[in-house]
Amino acid sequence: MVLEAVAAVPGMVGRLLVHLKALRLIKDDEGSIRELLDEAENEHMDLMTFIKISEPSLLERAFVMVAQIVFWNFCCFLYLLAPKTAHRMVGYFEEKAFISYTHYLAQIEAGEVENTPALPIAIKY
Repeated sequence: MVLEAVAAVPGMVGRLLVHLKALRLIKDDEGSIRELLDEAENEHMDLMTFIKISEPSLLERAFVMVAQIVFWNFCCFLYLLAPKTAHRMVGYFEEKAFISYTHYLAQIEAGEVENTPALPIAIKY
C-alpha cells in the first residue's frame, strides 16, 4: 500500500515541473503533462483499490501521509537536478509493483489469500 501511495508522487511532481517549464518558455508541452497526469491517476486508482482491500488503520494512513510528504520533496529535488534519473526511478517502481502483484497473484493461486470478486471501484475504473 505504501508503494502505491508514493508511486503517484513522481507523476505529479513531473507534471507540475513540465507545466511550469512550458509556461516559462511559452512552449507546447507536446502532451507530456497529460501523460504524467494519466500515470498519477492510474497510481491513485491502484491506491484506492488497495485501501478498500486492506482497510488501513489511522496509524498506517498517517505513515502514508508522512511518506508522501518526504517523497514529494525528494522527487522535486531529483526532477530539478536529474530528470532522467527521476524518470528511471519511476521505472524501478513499476518493476517493483509488477513483482508485488505477481507475488500477490501467486498467493491467491496457492490459496493463501482469498480470491475475492473485483471491487466496484476497480470495475468502474
